This record gives sequence, structure tokens and C-alpha cells, in this order.
Amino acid sequence: MTCIEKPAAKRSTSFARSALAALILAAAGGPLWQTPAISAEEAVVIPPPAMDEKAAGGTAKAVFAGGCFWGVQGVFQHVKGVTGAVSGYAGGTEDTAVYETVGTGRTGHAEAVEITYEPSKVTYGQLLQVYFSVAHNPTQLNYQGPDRGPQYRSTIFAESDAQKKIAESYIAQLDKAKVFPESIVTTLETEKPFYRAEDYHQDFLTLNPTYPYIVYNDLPKVENLKTLFPSLYSDKPVLVLAANKS
Repeated sequence: MTCIEKPAAKRSTSFARSALAALILAAAGGPLWQTPAISAEEAVVIPPPAMDEKAAGGTAKAVFAGGCFWGVQGVFQHVKGVTGAVSGYAGGTEDTAVYETVGTGRTGHAEAVEITYEPSKVTYGQLLQVYFSVAHNPTQLNYQGPDRGPQYRSTIFAESDAQKKIAESYIAQLDKAKVFPESIVTTLETEKPFYRAEDYHQDFLTLNPTYPYIVYNDLPKVENLKTLFPSLYSDKPVLVLAANKS
């Protein structure tokens, strides 16, 4: 299953119910963006990582996968210190990094987001804290919310040995503290190139705030970021397509 243009007969029950509820509430006079997040994944308050990178100048990259990339991108576009967040694919080869092909679940890819950030303003550990707390549910194996398949797996694509060690340490820390009711299933993959997704997937949350899937699965994540991490929240998202036009 994919997070756009799903055949009606294959849409999950939770998605169908949330979409129907949104339309009903909108018809009753309530704008979609104000309707309650019926099927949204709940955020979890978690401690910061005990191990982190040192603040440094310049920029660095981080690649995270956690379900449909619309929501993951939308969250990190609102994080201070992030200068870019691009939706794409990681875990497979370049020739199969195409949305319809990735959607089969047989390419090895995961829908992922490549984040460019300034370590002097936000560290890799802080990005991980947002990733585990707000951006997705790290205890769901090969699915997130209504989306099913290995292309929606929870995976950190470490860009360096240092990132891998920080991520491994944090996962162990969170599991030991039992901050989630179940164990974290997030995997770590290294030396896996990132391939940018098609333009119609970029900035999808910002450009489509009334799309039912976004209303119920992703807008609550941005609100949770604002609530749980006010010092990291930026009201103005860093957009991909706007940067391309400049």
C-alpha cells in the first residue's frame, strides 16, 4: 500500500474511517485542519540521548525512515537548525527508486527523508529525539498507522560511524527506560544512498493541509512538535520546491 492514490478497495479501515469522519465534520461546519486527530499516532515524551555529537559549524546530513515520508518531511521542515528536508527513497538501488516500484515493497527501499541541518543549532541526538518521539512510532514493524509494507519500515540510515553509535546508544537507552510499551524495532542501515522522490511528493504536507490523510496522520505530528519541543519548533517550514525556484 502507498500513501497516495490508494485503490479504494485496498485502503485500510482506519484511513477510510478517518477520511469519512473528516468529511462529515467539515460538512458540519468545522474546517478539516481543526478536526480531532482520530487516527494519528500519539507522541511519546522521551528523555534526550545520553550520547550525542558535539555542536559544530557547517552542515551535516541525517536520513530517517518512519512510514509515509509526507509526515516525516513535514515534521523536520519545522525544526530549527534544519536547512532542508527532502522526501525520497533509501535502502535499494537507483533504478528502482521510483514511487510506483517502491510501493510494491520488493525493492529494498524505505520511504525516507534526507535532512540537512546545522549541528551548531540542532544536534543529531536532538533530531533522533524528535524522530522517536514525534515523527513516527518506532515500535511498529514494517508499518506506520494505515500504511503497510517494508517500504514503511522504521530505519535510520546512518551517514557515519558516529551517527550509528549515537543511534544504537539511544535505542538501547530508550528500551532500557521502557518509555514505549513495546520494544523499539527501528533498524540501522549504513552505506545506503538516498534518492530524491518525485516533485509531487515534496512539501506535500504544507501544500495539502486539508487532505484527509494529512489531517489525521500528519498535522498532529507538527502540533506535537510545537507542544513537546517549543525551543526547536519553527513556525515557518523549510520548503524544497521553494528552494528550487530561488
